[in-house]
Formats: sequence, C-alpha cells, structure tokens
Amino acid sequence: MLLLISYTASEQPVGFLTYLSFLLIAAKIMAPAPVSFTSVTRDGEETYADIDWDQLGFALTPADYMYVMKCSNKENFPQGQLVCYGNIEISPFSAVLNYGQGLIEGLKAYRTENGGVLLFRPDENAKRMQMGAQRVCLPSPSVEQFVEAIKQTVLANKRWVPPHGKGSLYLRPLLMGSGPVLGLVPAPECTFMISGTPIGNHFLTNHGAANLYIEDKLPRASPGGTGSIKSITNYSPVFEAVSQAKAKGFSDVLFLDAATGKCIEEVSSSNVFIVKGNVISTPPINGTVLPGITRKSIMELALDMGYQVEEGNIPVEDLMSADEVFCTGTVVIVTPVGSITYQDTRAEYKTGEGTVCNKLRATLSGIQMGLIQDKKGWTVALD
Repeated sequence: MLLLISYTASEQPVGFLTYLSFLLIAAKIMAPAPVSFTSVTRDGEETYADIDWDQLGFALTPADYMYVMKCSNKENFPQGQLVCYGNIEISPFSAVLNYGQGLIEGLKAYRTENGGVLLFRPDENAKRMQMGAQRVCLPSPSVEQFVEAIKQTVLANKRWVPPHGKGSLYLRPLLMGSGPVLGLVPAPECTFMISGTPIGNHFLTNHGAANLYIEDKLPRASPGGTGSIKSITNYSPVFEAVSQAKAKGFSDVLFLDAATGKCIEEVSSSNVFIVKGNVISTPPINGTVLPGITRKSIMELALDMGYQVEEGNIPVEDLMSADEVFCTGTVVIVTPVGSITYQDTRAEYKTGEGTVCNKLRATLSGIQMGLIQDKKGWTVALD
C-alpha cells in the first residue's frame, strides 16, 4: 500500500532520484486498474498474500493499497485516505521531477510469533522527515499524522507482512514537491505518500558478510550539503561508484569524508561501526552523516551491554586495524563486514558466532519481532 499526502505550500517537497523508478511507476497520466492477488491461510487463521515467502529478496512487489493526503498552501494536513496502489498524476514541471525537491524515509512492519504486527520507532522517522523538510523548504506532517498514516497503511496491507522470521513489510514514505514550477522556488503543492513492499531479511549479502570497497575519489556528501537528511538527491550520485564496485565483486562502497579524504563516513545507504576490544566507534553526526534510527538504537543497546561507545572521526588506518566492522540501517539491520579493500590493501574482520555484531543484531531483531521484551518503548503494536 502507498500513503500519499499532497499539499500546496510556498516551500515544497523534493523528488527523489535514487528511488525515481519507485516514484515514476506512479508518475503516469492514467492510474491502472488495481492488480488482483490471491490470499492463502496459514494455520487456519491469518490470511497471507500467495507468494513464496522463503524467496523474498529486496525487490519491488507492491502491496495492495497506498494512503493519500493533500492540502494547499499554509493549511494543516487533513485526513488522508487509503486508495488502491497504482500510478498517480504528476506535472512534468513538478519540483520533485525538475529540481529534486523531495525526501524519503524507510521503516518496517514485523510479524510476531503470535501473528501480531509491530512497528519499530516510527516516531523517529517522522521527526527525521520534519528535519529534512525544513532543510528543503517542504511542509511536513506532524509526528501523530505520520505514525497514524503508517498504521493505516500497514493494517490495510496486513496480508503482505511476511510470516514471522521470513522478512518484513518495507514502508516507503515520500514527501515531494508535486506542484509545477519553472523558476527555482518551492513547489506550490506538496504530496506525502507511503507505499509498501515485502522484503527478505538480507540485503547487502546472502546470509553472509559484506565485502566493501573504499571509494577515495567520489565523496557521498559534502559539508553544508544534504548528507544528514534523506533528500532524494543524495542517492543517485552514488550509483556510479557502487556499480563499479559491484562489477568488481564487492557488496557495496564505503565513502570517505569530502573535507580530508582520510576518515570514513558511510556506506552507500547505511551507517558503519568499528569494534576494537571493548570499544565500539562510529563517525559523528556532523552534517554529512545521516542520523540513522538503527544506528541510534544500536548505540543505546551497546551501552546497555557494557561496551564503550564513541562517536568521532575514524581514520582509514583505524578501520583497517579493527577487530570487527558492521553496517546498520533499516534494510541491512546489523550486517557484519567480512573484508574491506582500500587501494591495494585488503583487511579481514571477525564474523560469526560470538561477535559483537551478532550479539547486537540478535538483540535488536528480537525487540523488533517481539521475541525480546521491549523495555524501551520502541515498538508499536498494531491491532
């Protein structure tokens, strides 16, 4: 399902290039008839979409519905509505398509052992979108509106939430300047959308460890730019580096800071941590690194476990001599890194049972799927 909120404002949402394909699926003139799917019953109770849940990867299989809401300039967002998933109308002169005025978010809905559904910290996604909206002159739904829209979208698409342990329903909120403009000004209309697709548990790797390549010529973000928000314009510029790395057999790219080219910052779409002894370190949130929600959660869990957690600049030399390296993000969750190649040097890291990465992933995933008691109030149960 997709959630859409549009509204007019002197400052409007930006289009997102990385997931432009995801948007342009919905950017045609005519909305197609909704696709009909077959449901199956498991254990005589819950109805699921009729797909092979054991073969889920990270590919687009749109859920049935999307939620849409629009409003005009200087108005508050009104009550939105659920509609069948399909294409949407958008002006060729929209600010999102011409100037990239848009933001994306990403979060998941998990199935519990008893068939219930949990969200993980959706309020944090709402707050991060508000922060990004201010930067790109977009109005933004309130935290309450955002979370309620997510809930409605998930409940309407509940049959697309995979069985427990098989994956999750990935949700893609999109805030964009959908109104037409010619000059460099915010769009007069804004649209907020949420769509969903089921995905498996592994993204960077197929049940194994990631194999990263350090890009030392093309930075992911620059000081004063938009690296700390989820602007849609942040993602397509990494396509070249990632494509070249994957062609050489690497899982993904680790980018260095633009200012000095000496310290690590982020993988293409996830945060990064290193482990040395009892110390877990990660690059600071300084304007070029995204404040990841999984990142924030892992830091708190690590402190609870007795590890020393540090935020600070991490030179490549410290990375190459670390005991462990892992990535965090909504999609990758907590993924171990088996090796990193920098220029002509390859470093290998501990992975598998007994590692810090595995302990943190097990704890976080346990909370997200309802296997471990949530003492922090991070999860939201859906009725």
